[in-house]
Amino acid sequence: MALIRRLALGLATALALLACSAGIASAAGNHRSGGEHRALGAAQGIYWGAWIGPQLTGEQPPWDMSAATRFGRLLGKRPSLLEFSQPFANCGESCESMPFPTAEMTAIRKFGSIPLLSWGSQANGAPLVQPEYTMAGIAAGSQDAYVRSFAEAAKAWGHPFFLRFNWEMNGNWFPWGARTNGNTPATIVAAWRHVHDIFTQVGATNATWVWCPYADSTGRFGNLSRFYPGNRYVDWTCLDGYNWGTNAVNPAPWRSFDQIFGASYAQLTKKIAPGKPVMLGEVASNGSARIKSRWIRQMFKAIAQRYQQVRALAWFDQSDRDLNWSLETSPQVLKAFSRGIHSRSFQAARFGALNGSPIPPPR
Repeated sequence: MALIRRLALGLATALALLACSAGIASAAGNHRSGGEHRALGAAQGIYWGAWIGPQLTGEQPPWDMSAATRFGRLLGKRPSLLEFSQPFANCGESCESMPFPTAEMTAIRKFGSIPLLSWGSQANGAPLVQPEYTMAGIAAGSQDAYVRSFAEAAKAWGHPFFLRFNWEMNGNWFPWGARTNGNTPATIVAAWRHVHDIFTQVGATNATWVWCPYADSTGRFGNLSRFYPGNRYVDWTCLDGYNWGTNAVNPAPWRSFDQIFGASYAQLTKKIAPGKPVMLGEVASNGSARIKSRWIRQMFKAIAQRYQQVRALAWFDQSDRDLNWSLETSPQVLKAFSRGIHSRSFQAARFGALNGSPIPPPR
């Protein structure tokens, strides 16, 4: 699931499909995707932040950074990670390619946070099936001019950022997803490698590549390893997951953090990429103040005890389709999350001068 400010990536279709389906060339130079990070431990740091909606000020960060300031004040700590997203193109009466968001990246860096850009290979405003954005076509070079221009601008910006490319590719609710738009696991992998190779060729080594499937809590999305492009092409692994609860949008049962993430986390850390840090690229829970705050407390407890390779977390702090995933639903929910990040392990916004790639887990 994802929201995009003014660029919604076909959200209504995406969420409807998600509800039905889920019930929910090596790198060169100074950067090499797949470089092994040092041993991970529970006492080490965690980047934390959110994909903040417009509910705080009427506009989302990074277009209004006062929303990020208010978010930090509500929780008593400024987030070290701020997420936003962008498609390849935006289509209204005509389609326009979306350039690298230099101003937005700079705003986040000046705030002291690390940008987490979720970048999707599609045209916003178009149907789910988009023949010009098939994974086979991208792998064969159909979008090379655009990707190269984007990568060159990323290089020119010059600072480290997380690049979460084509997330939730194991689902069928985005044009880059499996069983959608003619895509297969093989073409999804080929497209990822091809886009990564272009970044390497132009020297855009400041991108830290985040591979982020949807957490398969039901066993309906298959073996995640089929979608993995390989250690040479990935810096961080990642999972998205939601506790939908029982509601009119999605009849899925209530699920704990362990029920949502446990099996997929085991795949990542034991079979697919044991040496890599893990990010939770989107995580949230539905529910009343009492049960939502309890779910959050259990989440932080689980991460500390059983998910030691989770080194970054982004809460989906937005409302959509009459479901309010945000932390601002009640003081009780805010308090539960604030207590969770009060630990020194959860890093505050102190990364405005961060240099070097790939971005390592915080100490």
